[in-house]
Amino acid sequence: MTGSPQMTSTRPDLPPGIADVVIIGAGVVGTAIARALGRYQLGCVLVDAAGDVGTGTTKANTAILHTGFDAVPGSLESRLVRRGSALLRDYAAQAGIPVERTGALLIAWTPEQEAELPAIAEKSRQNGYTAVRPVTRAELYRREPHLGPGALAALEIPDESILCPWTTPLAYATEAVRAGVRLLLNTRVTGITAAGPQPAGNGGGGTGGRPGGTGGRTRGSEASGEAGTDARGHVLATSRGELRCRWLVNAAGLESDRIDRMLGGGGFTIRPRRGELIVFDKLARPLIRSILLPVPTAQTKGVLVAPTVYGNVLLGPTAEDIDDAADTATTATGLAALRGAGRAIIPALLDEEVTATYAGLRAATEHRDYQIEVDRQRRYARAAGIRSTGLSASLGIAEYVLERLGAAGLPLRERSGSPAAPPVMPYIGEAGTRPYQDAARIAADPAYGRIVCHCERVTSGEIRDALAGPLPPADIDGLRRRTRVLNGRCQGFFCAATVSGLFAAGRQGVPGGLAGGPPGGPGVNAGELAGGQSGEPA
Repeated sequence: MTGSPQMTSTRPDLPPGIADVVIIGAGVVGTAIARALGRYQLGCVLVDAAGDVGTGTTKANTAILHTGFDAVPGSLESRLVRRGSALLRDYAAQAGIPVERTGALLIAWTPEQEAELPAIAEKSRQNGYTAVRPVTRAELYRREPHLGPGALAALEIPDESILCPWTTPLAYATEAVRAGVRLLLNTRVTGITAAGPQPAGNGGGGTGGRPGGTGGRTRGSEASGEAGTDARGHVLATSRGELRCRWLVNAAGLESDRIDRMLGGGGFTIRPRRGELIVFDKLARPLIRSILLPVPTAQTKGVLVAPTVYGNVLLGPTAEDIDDAADTATTATGLAALRGAGRAIIPALLDEEVTATYAGLRAATEHRDYQIEVDRQRRYARAAGIRSTGLSASLGIAEYVLERLGAAGLPLRERSGSPAAPPVMPYIGEAGTRPYQDAARIAADPAYGRIVCHCERVTSGEIRDALAGPLPPADIDGLRRRTRVLNGRCQGFFCAATVSGLFAAGRQGVPGGLAGGPPGGPGVNAGELAGGQSGEPA
C-alpha cells in the first residue's frame, strides 16, 4: 500500500479512500508518531478535535527536558524518557527548537528529605543516568544565593534542561505534513466500528486478544506478514464525516480512555490531574541559575522553580485530581499554595511581577507506568497514561510504537531517497538570535526590524511568516505559540489591536498586509532598542 486511496469519503474535505493509519491526537506524542510513520510508504491521517496541534496537555506544562533520573527503574517510562531525551536533544539542534542545559538541583529542606537523597541518587544510576552528584549546603548557597533559608543539601542533575513545548509538536507536525501525512483539525472522533474484510495485501494482520493490562506490549500471536481476507480495519465516525483506516493509533491524551472504550476498552482510566502554574516577569530571571526541584513524594514531583527558554521564571505545578477533562481554570487556593511554596524556595521571587497564571491537565491513570500496547488482531495501538514526561519521551515513544506496529504486521517500507531533514523552525527562545537582533536579516527584509509586540520583541515579519507557514495558526492563541506575541508583561494591552489587525490581514491574504505594520501603528524599529538588554520588556 502506497497511500493511494481508491474509495470516496462521506465529505469532500475529508481524505478519500482507506488510510493505512489514522492517528488520533495531535499533541506531542501523536505528532511524533505521525512524523515517524511519515517516513514510510503509508497513507497516514492525523486527526484532532482541536483547531491546532499541541493544544492539550502539550501546551501547558513545566517545559523541562527530563533525563529520567527519578523514574521507576525498569519501567517503560524510564526506558522511553531516557531514549526520547537523547533523540530530542539532537532533533532540537537540527530543527532550531530552543533548548537550554541549565541543570537541576534537587533540594532537601528537612532531615527526612536529606536522608532520601542517597536512595534517589541510586535510583538515578539504576535508570542509566550516572552524572548525578551530591551538593553540600555551602555549595548549594554559593550556586543559588537567592535560595530561601533552611536548605540542607541537594543533588545536582547537570543534564536536566528547559525547552520550548510549543515549537516541538509544531516541528513534528510540519515534518509529518511535508512527508504526506494528512492533518485534520477540528475533527472529533465520536465512534469507531470494525470495517468489513479487507482485500489481501493491504496491510499487516495476525491474530490476538483485545487491549488491556499495563506497560508496553504487543498483543496477539506471533504471526507476521501482510493480512489475508480475514483482517479488519476501522470505520471512524467524526464530527466531519466518516474515515476508514486499516490501522488505528490512539494518542488522544486526556481522551485516550474514551477512544479505548470504543474498541473494547480495559486496563486503564484517565483521571485528569490539574497543575496550576505562575509565570513571573523576565526581571525575575537573575534570581535562579538552575531548575530547583523538590524531593518528590509518592503522589507528585512537587512544586519547582524553573527558568523558561523565553526568559521568564516558572513556579509550580500543583497536583489536583479532578473529574472534568476540560477544567483548566486556576483557583485562588492553588495559586495561594504556589505563592507559599515559592516564598520558601526563593523569597525574592514573590516581589516580582506576575506575567501570567495558567493550569494544565496531565493524563494520569491508576497505573504508575505508561499504557502503551499494540493489538495485532484489531490493528490497534495505544499510547496512553503518559502524564508529565511526554514531551521528553515523545520521540522515544514514537520509535517504540513504530517498532511494535512493524512487529504486528504493519508493512514499513521506507520511502525512496534520503530521509528529509527536520524543518528549521522559527527560533523563539532567548538564548539564540531573534530576528529583531539580526542586522543582516533586517537589511534583507525590513519587516524583521519592525517590532509589534514590545514586551516579547516580536516583529511583523515573524507574524507574517507564521501566517504563511505550512501550519498557520487558526487563532490568536496559535499565533502566540508560534511567535510569543502577546505573551509578555502587558499581555497585549499595548499591541493586541495591531496584532489582531495583522492576523486578520494575513488570514485574508491582503497583499503587503504584514510587510511593515500599519502606517502610524505602535510598531517600533529594532534599532530603537539599541542599548537595552536583549529580551527584557521594553
